[in-house]
Amino acid sequence: MLTKEEMKKLAAMHAIERIQANMIVGIGTGSTVYWFIEELARRVKEGLVCRCVPTSLATYKLATELGLSLMTLNEVSKIDLTVDGADEVDPALNLIKGGGGALLQEKMVAAASDKLIIIADSSKFVKALGVFPLPVEVIPYGWKQVQEHISFTNDIGAVLRLKDDQPYVTDHGHYILDCHFNQISDPVKLSISLHDIPGVVENGLFIKMANEAIIAAADGTVENIVAV
Repeated sequence: MLTKEEMKKLAAMHAIERIQANMIVGIGTGSTVYWFIEELARRVKEGLVCRCVPTSLATYKLATELGLSLMTLNEVSKIDLTVDGADEVDPALNLIKGGGGALLQEKMVAAASDKLIIIADSSKFVKALGVFPLPVEVIPYGWKQVQEHISFTNDIGAVLRLKDDQPYVTDHGHYILDCHFNQISDPVKLSISLHDIPGVVENGLFIKMANEAIIAAADGTVENIVAV
């Protein structure tokens, strides 16, 4: 049986086969995408030509260290293909993302992409979204008002994310509220309601954005789920 890291690597190895010469590739953030970036860099050293748009400072740093050619989102008109991970994936390929704190740039890069492929181990594939706390990115000014609004309106806990006992700060200087819905019955309705709250920058619901999910299981099998 494969370990979780081996499953992540297996999914990444399947996704790498989708990369063609001269593509502009969006590269996501997180432990699963790490394996994809590492393999992409190896193939670039062997002669593959591509340019990449990173979704976070952490991904930018890793990709730079590995010698990938990088561009900003402002420098491209579109992205051919983005490969990213997810905290949860449902059968309709709706996602919860943002556990790594990069949901804003991840969503912007995904929206600019012709195709979004999600890579994950089988523990991330769920019947319904919501067990993983939904990240909501908010501006620091008045974050408590946003927290209280989300908590009261939805009757849930919305917890300020901390790092070293201080508020976790995103690449763009924002805070994150991790919202414990347990089950999200209507992701579209919830996303709209969250965006209507002044002070919310973005939420971690990625609805009808993924075109395909590559899910690796502990027995070594890989399932390709394509959006309909």
